[in-house]
Amino acid sequence: MQMLELTDVTATCCTPLVRDTLSMQDAEQLAHTMKALADPTRLRLLSIVAASEGREACVCDLIEPVGLSQPTVSHHLKVLTEAGFLTRSKRGTWAYYALVPGALDRVSQLFVAS
Repeated sequence: MQMLELTDVTATCCTPLVRDTLSMQDAEQLAHTMKALADPTRLRLLSIVAASEGREACVCDLIEPVGLSQPTVSHHLKVLTEAGFLTRSKRGTWAYYALVPGALDRVSQLFVAS
Protein backbone atom coordinates (compact mmCIF):
# COMPACT_ATOMS: atom_id res chain seq x y z
CA MET A 1 0.00 0.00 0.00
CA GLN A 2 1.42 3.35 -1.07
CA MET A 3 1.05 6.38 1.20
CA LEU A 4 -0.05 9.61 -0.48
CA GLU A 5 1.46 12.87 0.60
CA LEU A 6 -1.05 15.38 2.04
CA THR A 7 -0.93 18.95 0.85
CA ASP A 8 -2.20 21.82 2.97
CA VAL A 9 -4.69 23.68 0.74
CA THR A 10 -6.14 26.03 3.34
CA ALA A 11 -3.70 28.80 2.51
CA THR A 12 -4.47 28.77 -1.23
CA CYS A 13 -8.15 27.86 -1.18
CA CYS A 14 -9.77 31.24 -0.81
CA THR A 15 -8.82 34.53 -2.34
CA PRO A 16 -9.04 37.35 0.20
CA LEU A 17 -11.49 40.17 -0.47
CA VAL A 18 -9.84 43.47 -1.33
CA ARG A 19 -12.91 45.70 -0.97
CA ASP A 20 -16.38 45.66 0.53
CA THR A 21 -19.07 43.54 -1.10
CA LEU A 22 -22.73 44.35 -1.60
CA SER A 23 -24.96 44.12 1.42
CA MET A 24 -28.24 42.22 1.00
CA GLN A 25 -30.13 45.52 0.87
CA ASP A 26 -27.76 46.94 -1.77
CA ALA A 27 -28.00 43.71 -3.79
CA GLU A 28 -31.80 43.85 -3.73
CA GLN A 29 -31.75 47.49 -4.86
CA LEU A 30 -29.26 46.72 -7.63
CA ALA A 31 -31.38 43.78 -8.81
CA HIS A 32 -34.41 46.11 -8.99
CA THR A 33 -32.37 48.66 -10.91
CA MET A 34 -30.93 46.12 -13.35
CA LYS A 35 -34.36 44.56 -13.88
CA ALA A 36 -35.53 47.97 -15.08
CA LEU A 37 -32.69 47.98 -17.62
CA ALA A 38 -33.22 44.37 -18.71
CA ASP A 39 -35.87 45.26 -21.26
CA PRO A 40 -35.17 46.17 -24.90
CA THR A 41 -37.90 48.83 -25.01
CA ARG A 42 -36.61 50.53 -21.86
CA LEU A 43 -33.06 50.53 -23.20
CA ARG A 44 -34.31 52.12 -26.43
CA LEU A 45 -36.24 54.74 -24.48
CA LEU A 46 -33.13 55.62 -22.45
CA SER A 47 -31.16 55.81 -25.69
CA ILE A 48 -33.70 58.14 -27.30
CA VAL A 49 -33.82 60.42 -24.26
CA ALA A 50 -30.00 60.46 -24.11
CA ALA A 51 -29.81 61.38 -27.81
CA SER A 52 -32.42 64.15 -27.51
CA GLU A 53 -31.55 67.82 -27.22
CA GLY A 54 -30.84 68.62 -23.57
CA ARG A 55 -31.03 64.88 -22.80
CA GLU A 56 -34.76 65.35 -22.35
CA ALA A 57 -37.78 64.17 -24.36
CA CYS A 58 -41.55 64.52 -24.30
CA VAL A 59 -43.50 61.30 -24.00
CA CYS A 60 -45.24 62.35 -27.23
CA ASP A 61 -41.88 62.02 -29.01
CA LEU A 62 -41.16 58.57 -27.60
CA ILE A 63 -44.27 56.71 -28.76
CA GLU A 64 -43.59 56.44 -32.50
CA PRO A 65 -39.91 55.39 -32.34
CA VAL A 66 -40.67 52.34 -30.16
CA GLY A 67 -43.96 51.53 -31.93
CA LEU A 68 -46.00 51.06 -28.78
CA SER A 69 -49.13 52.71 -27.41
CA GLN A 70 -48.88 55.76 -25.17
CA PRO A 71 -50.01 53.86 -22.04
CA THR A 72 -47.36 51.17 -22.64
CA VAL A 73 -44.61 53.72 -23.22
CA SER A 74 -45.72 55.60 -20.09
CA HIS A 75 -45.50 52.36 -18.09
CA HIS A 76 -41.92 51.75 -19.27
CA LEU A 77 -41.00 55.35 -18.46
CA LYS A 78 -42.51 54.98 -14.99
CA VAL A 79 -40.36 51.89 -14.35
CA LEU A 80 -37.24 53.77 -15.47
CA THR A 81 -38.18 56.76 -13.30
CA GLU A 82 -38.78 54.58 -10.23
CA ALA A 83 -35.41 52.89 -10.81
CA GLY A 84 -33.73 56.31 -10.75
CA PHE A 85 -32.70 56.62 -14.41
CA LEU A 86 -35.14 59.35 -15.45
CA THR A 87 -36.87 62.33 -13.92
CA ARG A 88 -40.36 63.40 -14.92
CA SER A 89 -41.77 66.90 -15.20
CA LYS A 90 -45.22 67.85 -16.39
CA ARG A 91 -45.72 70.72 -18.84
CA GLY A 92 -49.32 71.30 -19.79
CA THR A 93 -50.79 67.94 -20.76
CA TRP A 94 -47.46 66.27 -21.58
CA ALA A 95 -44.80 64.69 -19.43
CA TYR A 96 -41.13 65.28 -20.17
CA TYR A 97 -38.43 62.82 -19.16
CA ALA A 98 -34.77 63.64 -18.57
CA LEU A 99 -31.78 61.48 -17.73
CA VAL A 100 -30.64 61.58 -14.13
CA PRO A 101 -26.98 62.64 -14.28
CA GLY A 102 -24.71 59.78 -13.23
CA ALA A 103 -27.50 57.19 -12.87
CA LEU A 104 -25.91 54.76 -15.32
CA ASP A 105 -22.47 55.48 -13.85
CA ARG A 106 -23.68 54.25 -10.44
CA VAL A 107 -24.49 50.84 -11.91
CA SER A 108 -21.15 50.42 -13.65
CA GLN A 109 -19.10 51.65 -10.68
CA LEU A 110 -20.35 48.81 -8.48
CA PHE A 111 -18.16 46.38 -10.40
CA VAL A 112 -15.09 48.52 -10.95
CA ALA A 113 -12.27 48.13 -8.45
CA SER A 114 -11.63 51.29 -6.49
